[in-house]
Amino acid sequence: MATSEPKPKRRTKAEQREQSLKQILDGAEYLFSRRGLYGVTLKDVAQRVGVHTSLLHYYFTDKKELFDAVFSRRAEVTTERRMRMLDDYTRECAGKPTVEGALRAFLDTDLDLYITGGEGWRNYAALGAQVANTPEWGAELFDQHFDGVVLKLIDLLKQALPECAEEDIFWGYNFVTGALVLTLARTGRIDQLSNGLCRSDDFVAVKARMTTFMTGGFIALCEQRVRDRSGH
Repeated sequence: MATSEPKPKRRTKAEQREQSLKQILDGAEYLFSRRGLYGVTLKDVAQRVGVHTSLLHYYFTDKKELFDAVFSRRAEVTTERRMRMLDDYTRECAGKPTVEGALRAFLDTDLDLYITGGEGWRNYAALGAQVANTPEWGAELFDQHFDGVVLKLIDLLKQALPECAEEDIFWGYNFVTGALVLTLARTGRIDQLSNGLCRSDDFVAVKARMTTFMTGGFIALCEQRVRDRSGH
């Protein structure tokens, strides 16, 4: 006697809402990463997801609330991962951090998400680059989500470079984040300049080089300032 196949388990209403919300956030993330906040409407998002605009209004009061939800979803993940890695490194270095060790915990942890996390994380990378270059409201989002982990990194860099002027540590971080943001934007500029030798979406190549490059910059800047102060 043949046995009947078990019926697939029906999703609960909570699971259905969760899946619906994920589809909306994924679709909005894709569009925002390419057109920015002002180049996307709720109707655009609804059409991409294949739902009625009223469903978006069920979850979000307006487009900016949707945008903030898209941004915070992955910001919380990368911030938690970075903080955990910096905390782990703080314990491992036993009060003797190095510039390279601190930067690797901060940069490599983030780059790993863009290497292994699929196109969704790469869309978020491009979105983050846009937000970082939007003074009107982008700085507020970065302050809200990233200040804690950035200040943790800066504290480690101060320990690693005790003779370095504090303002040089902050300038150094500014240069680091500027290079990271340009990289995450994947503009294709390096592809053109190098005639295809380098690819702007090659995050593996970026990871292999960025920390080493930035470490040298921090050390050179601080050593130069020490020589300037000593008159040599």
